[in-house]
Amino acid sequence: MEENYGHKPVLLQECLDELQIKPEGIYVDGTLGRAGHSLEIVRRLTTGRLIALDRDETAIEAATRRLHDYRDRVTLVHSNFSNLGQVLRELNVHGVDGMLFDLGVSSPQLDDAQRGFSYKQDAPLDMRMDASAALTAHEVVNTYSYEELRRILFEYGEERYAPAIAKKICTCREQKPIETTLELAELIRSAMPAAALREKQHPAKRSFQAIRIAVNDELGEIPPMLDAAEKNLSPGGRLAVITFHSLEDRIVKHKMQELAQGCTCPPSFPVCVCGRKPKVKIITRKPIVSGGEELEENPRARSAKLRVAEKC
Repeated sequence: MEENYGHKPVLLQECLDELQIKPEGIYVDGTLGRAGHSLEIVRRLTTGRLIALDRDETAIEAATRRLHDYRDRVTLVHSNFSNLGQVLRELNVHGVDGMLFDLGVSSPQLDDAQRGFSYKQDAPLDMRMDASAALTAHEVVNTYSYEELRRILFEYGEERYAPAIAKKICTCREQKPIETTLELAELIRSAMPAAALREKQHPAKRSFQAIRIAVNDELGEIPPMLDAAEKNLSPGGRLAVITFHSLEDRIVKHKMQELAQGCTCPPSFPVCVCGRKPKVKIITRKPIVSGGEELEENPRARSAKLRVAEKC
């Protein structure tokens, strides 16, 4: 019997349509999460194979149960998607028919108070998606310089009060280390002006997002993942990437454009001398977004954008 995962994968039908799944094909789900996308991909395979990665051991354990009926055609790997090339080499897989990456943070991670992602529940400052990783939110908050904290909050959280929050963190940690999520959330709140506290969203939301991105190097891992995806796709194979905020979307958009670029010779050259050929063809000129029906069922899908490219 399937467990109730209480989770609807975002843009599911759109992903399945764009991946153009062949029953005998080889597919990669680089962000397994709750296995919602993986389950629907593997249901469409007969002699094909699905390779699913996640950096979170608990996601692998849950997916082992959820995908149990299809275990003959699924390979689960505890690894970060930035190691995609190495994972496929070790599995002796050459040429993949489709790859999907859903860059949204897995809800169980956020919901598990002890993982330290939440600004609403008290827990030690952790925020590691991979519990075996070295860097924690505690280290970022208590040891990073004012300049680095301000940069992280401003760039990754798009937090306009980043200077005031970074200054407050530095002042408070001089007295004693900042240990817990609620301690940090309260400190952030106290650094913000009254007008900001009247906003609909929690005052700590943007800062927590920023620190989480820094701890897990979420943005730094996207370009190597996209390079490895392009190199390991078969001609005609599809790459589908779902992003949830503008920083990720910008990286994915620009990287796909870079991979799709052909000749870079100046227009004045009579013939091409660079020999550069496009590696992919962009399928989605504009990203695919959720329709009204999905948004009613799943408000979290509001910020989701799906971009698709095809290997030349």
